Amino acid sequence: MAKENGESSDGSWKKHVDDIKKIFDFKEVLGTGAFSEVVMAREKATGKMVAIKCIPKKALKGKETSIENEIAVLRKIKHENIVALEDIYESSNHLYLIMQLVSGGELFDRIVEKGFYTEMDASRLIRQVLDAVNYLHSMGIVHRDLKPENLLYFSPHDDSKIMISDFGLSKMEGTGGVMATACGTPGYVAPEVLAQKPYSKAVDCWSIGVIAYILLCGYPPFYDENDSKLFEQILKADYEFDAPYWDDISDSAKDFISCLMEKDPEKRFTCDQALQHPWIAGDTALCKNIHESVSRQMRKNFAKSKWRQAFNATAVIRHMRRLQLGTSFGSSISSSSSVSSSQSRGPAKSQSVDCAPLSLKDCDPPNSSTSPQITS
Repeated sequence: MAKENGESSDGSWKKHVDDIKKIFDFKEVLGTGAFSEVVMAREKATGKMVAIKCIPKKALKGKETSIENEIAVLRKIKHENIVALEDIYESSNHLYLIMQLVSGGELFDRIVEKGFYTEMDASRLIRQVLDAVNYLHSMGIVHRDLKPENLLYFSPHDDSKIMISDFGLSKMEGTGGVMATACGTPGYVAPEVLAQKPYSKAVDCWSIGVIAYILLCGYPPFYDENDSKLFEQILKADYEFDAPYWDDISDSAKDFISCLMEKDPEKRFTCDQALQHPWIAGDTALCKNIHESVSRQMRKNFAKSKWRQAFNATAVIRHMRRLQLGTSFGSSISSSSSVSSSQSRGPAKSQSVDCAPLSLKDCDPPNSSTSPQITS
C-alpha cells in the first residue's frame, strides 16, 4: 500500500479490479451478515489462503465514514496477536478487505476440547491479550468490543497463539482521550459506558477482566435475562467469586481480576500494570487441573458451536484438513456469535448496542430484539 492512513475514499491504497475472482478462487462462505459476507479464498498467483470481507458499495451509502474508519484502524495494526489486513481491492460494485485466515478455531471450543487446563493456561492466554491491547493503546486505538468470541486461535497446534479479531467498533482516540459513543456487548462492557460517561482505554481493561473471570470458572460475572437488571449489576460492579466454582482458584487470580474489574476507571489497572501483576508476570498462577469444572460451565453457558454462527471456524478447520494445509495460515476478521440462555447462570448476551461504527458480525442471539448490525 502506497500511502499512510488518512487518504480520501478513492486513495491509492485501494487496488482497482474488474473481477475479484480473476485474482482469488472463492471457497466456502465463513460468515454472512445483513450487508456483507466473509469468504474463504485462495489467491491464484501464490496459492495462499485468505479471508475476504466482501462489502457491496450500495450497503455503504451514508456509512462511508464508518468503513473508512475501520480500514484506517486495520491498516495501522501490525502485531503477532492481532488479525492483519493484508490488502484492499475495489471493483465498481464492491469493496474487498483481504484478511489473514485463522485455522485454529474458537477460544472456548479449544478449552472444552482439552483434557487438561489450568490457571497457568488462562494466565498465558490473558498475557497475549494484554500484550496486544497494550499495543493498540500505545497507538491510541481502543478496541471497545473485546470478548471471548473475538479471540481465535492462529493454528490447530496445542501451543498456538491467540489472535484478536473484529475491529468494527474500534476507535482512534482523539486528542481529548475520551469517547462517548455507547458501544460494545452488554455483558462485557464497562460501567462508565453504560452510565453514558466519557470513557477511554480503561474500557478494554475492564473487558479483559471479564474474559479472565470466565476463563477461570466458565460462566460470566454478570448475567440476567432482564437487560436493565444486567446493566444494574454492571453499573455497581456487583460480581462475586462464587463457591464452589472459585474454591480452587488462587487469591492472586482473584486479585488480578479485581484490579481490572474495578468500577472506577481511574483506579482500574492499565494494561501495563496488569502485565506486571504476579498472576501474569510471576509464578502465582496455579498448575492444578480445573478443566472438568470450567469446561462443564462453558458447555452450559457458551454452547456456540451448536447454534447459528456469524463466523464458521469449523469450516476453516475442515477445509484446511481437506487441503492438508492445517497450520500455515494467519487469522480472520470475523468471529462467532453467542446465544443467550435461560439458565440461572447464562452467557452475557452477545449483541452490540448503539454502535455507530461498522460492526463486523451479525451475532444477535435467537429472538433478540436488537436490530441487525452491518456485518462481516
